[in-house]
Amino acid sequence: MPAPTAFRPVRRKDRLLDDTAAEKLLLQGEYGFLAMCAPEGYGYGIPISYVYRPEEECLYFHCAREGHKIDAIAQNARVSFCVVGRTQVMPYTTAYESVHLFGRVAPVEDDDERLKALVALRDKYNPELAHTSNDTYIRRSFDRTAVLRLTIEHRSAKCKQLK
Repeated sequence: MPAPTAFRPVRRKDRLLDDTAAEKLLLQGEYGFLAMCAPEGYGYGIPISYVYRPEEECLYFHCAREGHKIDAIAQNARVSFCVVGRTQVMPYTTAYESVHLFGRVAPVEDDDERLKALVALRDKYNPELAHTSNDTYIRRSFDRTAVLRLTIEHRSAKCKQLK
């Protein structure tokens, strides 16, 4: 009998989203849903802005330096993160595309990496500011902003196409 794995294979192989489409969805997704285990033992999930760094196989988020999310991650760094792309509700079904990531989250301590992540988030969500070298907002809030890095350990991507 094969050893159990932490990640189940996709049951509906006919619904696998190819790697190119999954990468595109991660790069272009507006937000994702971060799921954690709260210190109280309950699931804790939140929608959150992110930036995907394919060359590093990670995502970055920013948040306050304290709070429920920080407490949950400090207790259990294993999380899942889901991005949903286009959807279309049909009678009795829904067409969709989604990418589900599993990995571990850790605060970024290195100031250079934190700054690069914040600039990447700014560039994704405010492309009109992408070539700004003197970003006073990032500089003003830098000391009170945490950056979290989700290192991806497993990825699963599915879709249901309209016929």
